[in-house]
Amino acid sequence: MNKFLFAAADFLSRPPGFYVMIIAMALCTALVPFGLTNVVTYALSVAAIVITGVVLIQGYRDTAAIHAKLDEIIVALNETRNDVVGLEHADPKEIKAKLGKLEEEAARTAPEA
Repeated sequence: MNKFLFAAADFLSRPPGFYVMIIAMALCTALVPFGLTNVVTYALSVAAIVITGVVLIQGYRDTAAIHAKLDEIIVALNETRNDVVGLEHADPKEIKAKLGKLEEEAARTAPEA
C-alpha cells in the first residue's frame, strides 16, 4: 500500500497529475446543471482529501530527506556529538528534553555581545 500511496503522491505532485485533478474537478463541476450536485460534492470532497494526502506525503518525504542530510553532516564532523542523530524518531518528551539541554548549552557557550 505504501508503494501505491507514494507513487500516487509522486504523480499528483507533478504538473501532469495536477492537470488531471483540475480536469476531473472541472468535469465534476460541469455535472451540476444535470442535477448531480451530490455526486459533485462527493467527488470534490474526495479530491480535497487526496490533495491533502499528497501534501502530507510530500512533506514527510522532504522532512525525511532533510533529516538524513543533517544526520550525514553530524556524522561527518568528528567534533560533533552523534547523540542527536535519529532524534526525530524519539518520543516527543525526549525531543523536548534534548532541545532544552542543547539550548541551555548554547546559551552557556555563546559569546557575550
